[in-house]
Amino acid sequence: MPNPDERMWSAGEVEVLARAVIRAPSVHNVQPWSLALPGRHAELSERTDLSLPEHDPTGRDRLISCGAALENLVLAVRVLGWATAVDMVPGRGPLVAVVTASGREPPSDRELHAYAAISRRRSHRRPFAASPVASSMLAPVFGELPRGVGCRLLSAGDKDLVAVLIEQASRAIQSSDGLQRELEERTGDRGLPWAGLVRRTSLLPDVRTLARRLDEETILIFCSEYDDRAGQIRAGMAMERSWLAAVDGGLAASVLTRFLREESTRERMAAELRLPGRPLVIMRLGYPDGPVRHASHHRL
Repeated sequence: MPNPDERMWSAGEVEVLARAVIRAPSVHNVQPWSLALPGRHAELSERTDLSLPEHDPTGRDRLISCGAALENLVLAVRVLGWATAVDMVPGRGPLVAVVTASGREPPSDRELHAYAAISRRRSHRRPFAASPVASSMLAPVFGELPRGVGCRLLSAGDKDLVAVLIEQASRAIQSSDGLQRELEERTGDRGLPWAGLVRRTSLLPDVRTLARRLDEETILIFCSEYDDRAGQIRAGMAMERSWLAAVDGGLAASVLTRFLREESTRERMAAELRLPGRPLVIMRLGYPDGPVRHASHHRL
């Protein structure tokens, strides 16, 4: 018979779960989710009222953000010593997933390291140090991805095409009054234009310069077999899982989704790079050149 004291989350456990979810990265730091903790369940729901009509008209980035929060939530439940059963909720309702504590089970070393990295993860939108990232450092970053999600490490030749697409997307962002208003409202960060923060006054590098700069960075693209609700949530989980593994290995990272807003850009990237699915997230990786800024703690 179950212990009556273990039928509900304790006050300490509630704090651990809530803190892990709050620390997840989200588009423009809007944290578009809510958390309910009935019984021994943790219910993560999407908040569609926190919308970004210019940047994220379809809600794709909102669901990717929910996926990142779900990954942190599962890690927190595991670190508390519970086995987890994760039920992804189909359909278009607000409920994203239910995580159930299904019995006592100690966390793995990977889970302990990933959970510890949650509080250290930041969005690094500055240049990286000149030191290249060794391939041995990337193996844990690829790790075990959720079903239906693939990850591609870009080669130098791949980055030439990405530079062209980013340059085109950057100019579209720069000329969009609506996107510029949302940027001003949601972020005061003024990082590198090719790192995803394109302002009206940003000096955009030409394609050749951009390609050279991208070639100095390690670039991953996360893809989903299906660009649907479940695929977007799983891509967010994969993104956060890889990000935490990178932080645990001493790396810094930031992710880009704004450049993938246009369907034509996504379709061309998928076709010409022969990606294993539809591109949903671009991740920059490297060693930080100086301290990682704390202002971008929660931001994609």
